[in-house]
Amino acid sequence: MKKTIWYVSKYFESPTENSPGGRPFLVWKELAKDGFDAVVITSDSNHLMYVPKVEGSVLEQNLEGVKVYWLNTLKITTAKSFRRILSWLHFEFKLFFMNKKKLPTPDLVVVSSLSLLTILNGFLLRRKYGCKLAFEIRDIWPMTLTEEGGYSKSNVFVRVLAYIEKLGYKHADYIIGTMPNLGEHVKNVLGYEKPAYCLPMGVPNEVIDISTDLVDASYFDQYFPKGKFFVVYAGTVGITNALDIFFECAQKMAGHENIHFVVLGDGGLRASYQEKYGSLPNLTFAARVEKYQVQSVLSRADVLYLSTFPSEIWRYGQSLNKMIDYMLAGKPVIASYNGYPSMINEAESGYFIPAGDLSALVSKIEALYALPETERVEIGKRGRRWLLENRSYQKIKDDFVKDFL
Repeated sequence: MKKTIWYVSKYFESPTENSPGGRPFLVWKELAKDGFDAVVITSDSNHLMYVPKVEGSVLEQNLEGVKVYWLNTLKITTAKSFRRILSWLHFEFKLFFMNKKKLPTPDLVVVSSLSLLTILNGFLLRRKYGCKLAFEIRDIWPMTLTEEGGYSKSNVFVRVLAYIEKLGYKHADYIIGTMPNLGEHVKNVLGYEKPAYCLPMGVPNEVIDISTDLVDASYFDQYFPKGKFFVVYAGTVGITNALDIFFECAQKMAGHENIHFVVLGDGGLRASYQEKYGSLPNLTFAARVEKYQVQSVLSRADVLYLSTFPSEIWRYGQSLNKMIDYMLAGKPVIASYNGYPSMINEAESGYFIPAGDLSALVSKIEALYALPETERVEIGKRGRRWLLENRSYQKIKDDFVKDFL
């Protein structure tokens, strides 16, 4: 008998011409392929991703077998605003009063952060339909606010979110997280152990075999000087990306004529970094490319780099899209990261070094540069193999069905 699974979240990335869609859509698409009734209820208020125009109260779409219901809610233009909180509340209001009679009755409702407030509607949905309820954590709030946003734990808003978070962990039937060590955080919040399942980011079938010849040769002539060993960072250049150490490393290694650093990406700090470090002879700020072209650029790298600030958040692990992109490229990865290790250590395809440790970064780059190319290539290939074996969305869906259905 066909089962029905609802996914309820204010934030949802649907497929577009340049993107196969976000993790929730890709998992639900695999469920739909397997004959499950896959339903998503979400909001049209998302300033970071494409959302359709909703004329009335609700827009219904069928996206590759997934039934998506877009609720028309208060729009925002920036994340850090009181209007964002109002938008959360508006979504909960619209969700509560939504006419759900034509929706198939759920066997399982997955409520996903952010916003944490949706778990309250989740309790009501479970009671109404007699189904199971899963609480999914994609960002650990309010910890993110206190660890990285500078908010005090005694802030009224933080305390309200902490209460709702604990309520969700305590009363949901299942707890799901994108991070592999979420169970430790759940134990810290509840004061006792409760299972937390990891449902990580994966690699979409649409990008596995994507051509690495989608960027014009003139791009590489301009940004990748011939005959160099390339250390590449690809992603947002912003305040949370901890890139100071990357640029300091480029500056320290400026005398090493064979090693060249490349930044691929845009963001709020790109201009200031460019002003400060743009004159370095061994550093290039490359123009951004479309998402489907990123693998083409990464294919020219010898080493790929990512970094995070030291934070309690990372103690519970990570499942970053950037790590997926890097490992798919089949290149060695260096991560300035102090948190719970996963992926590149399991694949033996890269190295974790202490966050903010300049000498460790310089030493690791020099060590990889000194390796025979065949050994370096094999390190990268191990990452791609591991990724395809362990992070396909078909496997992630299979694990989901085994654990919850």
